[in-house]
This record gives sequence, structure tokens and C-alpha cells, in this order.
Amino acid sequence: MRNTPAKATRVMVVDDHDLVREGIRARLGSAPGIEICAECVCAEDALEMIPITCPDVVLLDISMPGMNGLEAAPALGAASPNSRILFLSIYDNEQYVQEALRVGAAGYLLKDVSRAEMLAAISAVANGGTYIGSKLASALTSRDTRDSEATSRHGLTQREAEVLAGIARGRTNKEIALDLDISVRTVESHRMSIREKTGGGNAAQLTRIAGELGLLQ
Repeated sequence: MRNTPAKATRVMVVDDHDLVREGIRARLGSAPGIEICAECVCAEDALEMIPITCPDVVLLDISMPGMNGLEAAPALGAASPNSRILFLSIYDNEQYVQEALRVGAAGYLLKDVSRAEMLAAISAVANGGTYIGSKLASALTSRDTRDSEATSRHGLTQREAEVLAGIARGRTNKEIALDLDISVRTVESHRMSIREKTGGGNAAQLTRIAGELGLLQ
């Protein structure tokens, strides 16, 4: 009985830099079980192409002219519900990772990722899983450890630890609210709770406490 060949994973590449697309093509073009079904230079082109090509995975840049990747991800998902978004970005900021997941991405990789890890991420995402690049995962784990220390020493919630870190970095209530996708009133409520729990009465004292807890690393 003849075996049926496994279906190739169809990948759409969306990036405005020719060299990046060429590099991805070179990495993936010879990989077994991978088919690059489309290359787009902007999100607008991707939105036109995705209903036609129906990729399994969209490798999506964040920073592009016009609509950026974070804005495009929900629209791409709506246009092709079975396509999974995997961000490929130069930004190693954990806030970008959190925002990417919030808008529906299944994974996030840095552009300097190895070929082996890129293939592993595509496979994981195509099969319904999620994948955060190894470098980013280490940073997020480190942050979770620091937040855990903050919660254990002062009884802060994880959100309060995040607000405290923002205060210590000199962020305004409005900026913290935007960073964490919460309301300004919620930030104000967290600030009041943080002062009560830590005994910090002003920004300088709260900054010192955040430093002691390792929230600024």
C-alpha cells in the first residue's frame, strides 16, 4: 500500500526588507515539509493575499510602513481563521511579546533565531501550539521570578509588581496604563495599594523598593 505524502506546511512571509525575506527563503526553501506560498512587503498586501493562499503559518514582522504587524494580526486572523501568526521581530522587549500574544499571535521569534529553532517554531505553531523564542523565554522566566519575589516579600499581586516597576522607571500613570493595557484609574488604585503594602510614600522610596526587589533588572 502506497504511503500518502505528508502535507507541506504553507508559510507566508510578511516583511518590508528584501534581505530579510531572502534570508528566510534561503533558510526554509530547502527544508522538507515547508512551502513558502507567498511573500509580502507590507500588511496591506498580506491582507489581500491571505484569503487566496490560505497559509498555515504567517511569519509576520512588527515594524513595517503603513499598518504594523500588531495592528495587522487580528485582521489577518479574521481573513483566514486557520492561519496562525508567528511574529519574527528585532524587538526583544517583553512588552512586545505580551502585546503580540494579546492580539492573537501563536508565537514570537527574534530575527537572529537559528534555522533549527525557526523550523521548530513553525512546526509547533502549525500544529496548534504556541512558541516563544528561547532567548525571550529566558527573559520572561527571569521576570516571573522577580515578580514572585515581590509578591512574597510585600504581598504584591503580579500586576502591582508590574505597576511598581513602571513607577520606578519614571513612567506616568497614563504611560503605565498604556503599557499594561489597563485604565488610568486602575493604575491609581494599584499605586495606593502598593504604598500601603510596602510603606513607600513617594516615588523615590518606591523606586528604592523596586530596586531591592530586582524589578529594574
